[in-house]
Amino acid sequence: MIARGQQQSMPLVAYLSSASRGGYEEFTSALLKGLAETGFIEGQNLKVEYRFAEGRYEQLPGLAAELTALRPAVLFANGPAAPPAKAATATIPIVFTTGFDPIALGLVSSLARPGGNVTGVSIMNVELAPKRLELMREMIPAAKTVGVLVNPDNPNNETLRKEVQNAAGALGLDIQIQKARTVSDIATAFESLSSQGVGALVVGTDPFFTTQSRQLAELSLQQAIPTIFQYREFVTAGGLVSYGPSLADVYRQAGISIGRILKGEKPSDLPVPQVTKVEMMVNLKSAKTLGVSIPLPLLGRADEVIE
Repeated sequence: MIARGQQQSMPLVAYLSSASRGGYEEFTSALLKGLAETGFIEGQNLKVEYRFAEGRYEQLPGLAAELTALRPAVLFANGPAAPPAKAATATIPIVFTTGFDPIALGLVSSLARPGGNVTGVSIMNVELAPKRLELMREMIPAAKTVGVLVNPDNPNNETLRKEVQNAAGALGLDIQIQKARTVSDIATAFESLSSQGVGALVVGTDPFFTTQSRQLAELSLQQAIPTIFQYREFVTAGGLVSYGPSLADVYRQAGISIGRILKGEKPSDLPVPQVTKVEMMVNLKSAKTLGVSIPLPLLGRADEVIE
């Protein structure tokens, strides 16, 4: 009876993700690490209920409703899952991770004083897309047309497209937008880019693409298209270059915010930190396979290099 009572008293955290469980294990672990830093350990004094949309964003509202019906102490939601989570409840505390402006998206009223029941962690994402385009231009100066891969279901899709188009115009580049929301869509996009002779590719940030880092890396080598993505997991999987923040650290910080709420703080009083530190990682093995000679000044700016 005592053990049962202890189990029933465990706070429940609901975890809602637009991605797949397998592709986000590292980041889920990072969130649990952040929770552990605040004294909450899954299975000991904390219960976590998981829902993954597996890239099917249309399922997010239903999954959000499913989780809120459990009356969790806190609801966690990754980027694309954050708006459906907020729409599902105005009372349950919500902690998000997002790569787009949480104010513009209507998640919070301000970063310093979020207000309401929502807070989270914001990362630089769309703002870095033009920089990735610049890096590819520096790396592949002969490329006149650069592909951009986006998920049309992602809330930041239109903003990212505009940012990249403006940057491309300033750099004198043409861009070729390719849309993908499934594994087969990604393969088709690479085939299309290859047939059009596109010189390089910028992958737009999306949780689905993050889960497909290995596929993206393999296709970029198979189709001989130098490719840049946001996260280092793409480069460790064999991709050429990444430029962006550490997603694992973002999830760890989200876990800390959840822990603070479990201890009694209000989401309305928890500022939304912006992770602005970015890192560049380069895979020289992949560069050799692609026949790309990385300029020494650019290589010298890399935070990590795979020989």
